Amino acid sequence: MSRREAALSAIAVFAVALLVRIWAASVLTFPRPEDTAYYVGVARNLVDGHGLVSNAIWSYQTPPLQFPRPAFEVWLPLPTFLAAIPMAFLGTTFAAAQVSSIFVGSLVAVLVWRLGADVAIERELPPGRARSLALGAGFTAAVYLPLVLSSAQPDSTAPFAALVLAGCLLMARLTRSASRADPSRTRDLILLGVVLGLAALARNEAIWLALVWVWLAWRASPRGSLAQLIGIPAVVAIAIVVPWAIRDWLTFGTPLPGQALVNALSLRGSDIFAWSDPPTVARYLGAGLGTLLDLRVTGLEHNLVSVLLLLGTPISAIGLVALPWTARGTVLRPLLLFSILTFVLTTLLFPVSSTWGTFQHAAGAIEVLLAITAVLALDGLIERVGRIRGWTRPVAWLGPALTISGGLLLSAVLLPLDGQNARDTAARFAALPPALAAAGVPLTTADPVITDTPIWLAEATGHEALALPDEPPASVLDLAHHFGAAVLIVQTDNGGQWPAVASSSAADAPCFMPVPVPALPGVAVFRIVCP
Repeated sequence: MSRREAALSAIAVFAVALLVRIWAASVLTFPRPEDTAYYVGVARNLVDGHGLVSNAIWSYQTPPLQFPRPAFEVWLPLPTFLAAIPMAFLGTTFAAAQVSSIFVGSLVAVLVWRLGADVAIERELPPGRARSLALGAGFTAAVYLPLVLSSAQPDSTAPFAALVLAGCLLMARLTRSASRADPSRTRDLILLGVVLGLAALARNEAIWLALVWVWLAWRASPRGSLAQLIGIPAVVAIAIVVPWAIRDWLTFGTPLPGQALVNALSLRGSDIFAWSDPPTVARYLGAGLGTLLDLRVTGLEHNLVSVLLLLGTPISAIGLVALPWTARGTVLRPLLLFSILTFVLTTLLFPVSSTWGTFQHAAGAIEVLLAITAVLALDGLIERVGRIRGWTRPVAWLGPALTISGGLLLSAVLLPLDGQNARDTAARFAALPPALAAAGVPLTTADPVITDTPIWLAEATGHEALALPDEPPASVLDLAHHFGAAVLIVQTDNGGQWPAVASSSAADAPCFMPVPVPALPGVAVFRIVCP
């Protein structure tokens, strides 16, 4: 492939991906899920001059517990920094925040094209098949629903996927040149360090990407160059991460993601909101071996089926079945190792948090692996059928045509449904302030509100919000007294014990007086009346 053809191919893939993502962003007009709203809200506060703070306290395990709440006690800041760039020029709207995510998501498709091209080179495919494979992989990624969705929501998914893919491409290149002199090696090692450092500012799973490189460098390099291969990226990555670690140390008292480790002790997803009964080692071990095994079975099912297969079917299913035969060779090895490591360790160590999005936001690169292996599998199948049937005309384009059309069809059908959900959520929160005012509990005081959707409420209304613990009324009353909250707002179908427990005989349940709000169906409002 000539440089001109490569440039034109990359531009074509980027253009198609960009158009699809612009359309997706126009459909998804409200940040869903709540973590997306968190990144956007902190970016808005940053651009407005308030710093890295949030109007929502959604976790109580890391002090200081105060408003405005210092941001990123659990999550990491890169998505907010990316969102803040266009917001600084276009205004602090959700649409402005989507600009950076659209751009990064389009780059993901280009990186997939490059991976496909490298696989074709490694396998010495004929020019026609090589071109079809590379462009087919890139265009499939451009319309593949899981990647399109993550590109329209400015959270950590798309940036982390882009950095993982860039890192894997660099690792494959460095692995191939590890045993020979290469004048570009130092440059690539520095670039790898930059990628690892930025990935560590996007998601904690960057540690698995770093471990993949340590393993590959150990296996592929002469021992004399091992220190250089590992040391240069490590120094660069640490230099990028240290300023943020210092900020965390000064803000939260630790440079380490301590609360992320506490999340491994969760027995329920709602443990992240715990106030009086936070996760502990004793409670975790006391649950018993059977419960702990069940949590991992549930996490495995969620990560495999709900995250990797459902949104990408049939492409993801084909890619998963073909994975053992197609994901071979130097080019895909780093991505394969990262995918296995992330899937296995997240399922085993964070089975509960996985069901609340931990694995999904780290799985963008794994979804890319399944898409590429699906294209490879169809390419190999069609080539074999053509050889058996004696076809004389090249039909290498047929496999990519199937994956592209399948991905496009699924995106065209499901994205509008997700967009309608986003509009419904936006309408509900837009109706919240006037409905509460009409009911006599207006959001006009300095007192925070307790709610089961604290980030959405805070970002949609600008009011300070506290996460509702899935705990008895006595615990929630203690939380209200600690922060001076006087109102509780909860969805009636949230799956927890609230609001039903307010009508029970539980201690302090009478302290929560129901407030009828007919304009808000599906929402229960309580005035907290006990002093």
